[in-house]
Parts: sequence; structure tokens; C-alpha cells
Amino acid sequence: MLNIKPISLLTLLLLFFVSACEQSPDNASQPKLSPEQVSLGFFQAIYIDRDVEKAKQFVAPDIQEVMDHYHIASAVQRHVLGLSMKQVTMSIDEIDIDFFRKFTDDVTVVVKMEGLKGGRQWIDDRTIRLHKKGSSWVIVEILPEKGRIEG
Repeated sequence: MLNIKPISLLTLLLLFFVSACEQSPDNASQPKLSPEQVSLGFFQAIYIDRDVEKAKQFVAPDIQEVMDHYHIASAVQRHVLGLSMKQVTMSIDEIDIDFFRKFTDDVTVVVKMEGLKGGRQWIDDRTIRLHKKGSSWVIVEILPEKGRIEG
């Protein structure tokens, strides 16, 4: 396994897409994000930008309500995602669609995160389910975790 972190290029690309979306008042002109971009955008907003409002654009209304209850990113990390971390880098670990993406409305994505948990190096993942609404993807469920990997 290479020790290269492709997340910096991906993060820059994602930030470009997110900032482009925020500048446009007309929803029809916004670029359509892939399930991977939506997933990374959500985790980027919570773990790196620490901006709950930015993260809410990637999730369904019922998850937005839960996030509103916790207000701040550290509380969302702890109570919604069950994982408080700092200095996080992330990547897509697994996605359950590929060639047939155009024909499916539900996708499961596993996001791998590396960073510090309690001051120690930690590697973990979170699994989310996305649903296609129109031509856009939205996170509809954060699945319970099966286990953790300590690095």
C-alpha cells in the first residue's frame, strides 16, 4: 500500500465544487455531485471545516434536524457520528456501485478517516447510505459501526 495521501488533491477539487455551489443562487446551475463528492463534502465540513451549516447541504432533512440539535461540529462528531477526531484526512474506502451508477437510486459509501483521537493516531471508517433525489445525491442514513481500527 502506498503511503501517498491523495486526499489533498481531492480536497482541493471538492472545495472547488462546494464553493462553486455556494456562489450560485440558482439550483439548476449547480454542478451535480457524485456520491463520493457528497460523502467527502459532508465529512470535510464536519471534521476539517467544523461547519455544521455547510454539512447540512449534503444530508436529508431528518438528519439536518438532528444536526441542528447539536449545533457544533464537535458535538455532531461525538453524538451523530460516534467518532471525535482531529487532524483528519479522509478518502473513499469503498462504494457499492460503479458501472450501473446511472440506474441506481441507493448507494452505500465507506469513508476511511485517519487522524488523532485522544491524542493518538487513529484509523476508522464510517458507512453512509445515499439516495438519489432527482439528479442529486443526499445522505439519508449514517449506519451503525461494526468495529474500529486503531493505528
